[in-house]
Amino acid sequence: MDNDVKTIKPSKSEFRNGLKDGIPIALGYFAVSFSLGISMVAAGISSVEGAVMSLTNLTSAGEFAGIRIIAVGGTLLEMILTQFIINLRYSLMSLSLTQKLDGSVTFWKKLIIAFGNTDEIFAVAMSHQKSLTLPYMVGLQSLPIVGWTLGTFLGAVASNLMPDRVAVAMNVMLYGMFIAIVVPVAKKSRPVLIVASIAIFLSSLFYFVPFLKEISEGISIIICTVAAASIGAVLFPIKDTDEKTAGAESEQDKTKEQESK
Repeated sequence: MDNDVKTIKPSKSEFRNGLKDGIPIALGYFAVSFSLGISMVAAGISSVEGAVMSLTNLTSAGEFAGIRIIAVGGTLLEMILTQFIINLRYSLMSLSLTQKLDGSVTFWKKLIIAFGNTDEIFAVAMSHQKSLTLPYMVGLQSLPIVGWTLGTFLGAVASNLMPDRVAVAMNVMLYGMFIAIVVPVAKKSRPVLIVASIAIFLSSLFYFVPFLKEISEGISIIICTVAAASIGAVLFPIKDTDEKTAGAESEQDKTKEQESK
């Protein structure tokens, strides 16, 4: 009996710690998904459908791209390819996250954790000082999932109550969110600035050039994403850790030689 009590208390404590750490993420998700819900209504998606979409797809970029494909009547293949490319980063983040998971986390528990492994949740989880348990990760993910789903639903409902001009104007909020995410990073990183500029240039070509305009929006998103990422990989390759270490040691040797001279 005493052993049961001892195992239950840490689980509850871990869950509460996860809930506490997830509050700021939930608040941010609510604000972003509110504008997402407005965009969904503009694309002909109901408030209930939008809420279900957000509940089962915790990805802002993926949902935004999906909404655009639905709005223009894209094909199922376009949707699959777009979501695969845009959300491919989550598989890499999940692989990285497994290195911090507690030994008690089994395969099926990992699947539960993987469902809610978004960018922000991943960042908070990786900065957690202790090994990650299932109760902590469920607590960390619970409020953000609620915030993302509830924000989408209320945004869609509010859109139906707003005047048409206001609802259309608020669709711009989502573009503002992406600008707010990209610009600060682009200021600090030249590769990010160049890759983002390439993506914008390619996207503009598909929007303005006559024969490129005939290509569906879903396919154009895929082409722009893959092309910009590929150019970035060629222009700004990331060196292996061993190469970086060797380079650092070489620089240190040169410095020592100069000092000795």
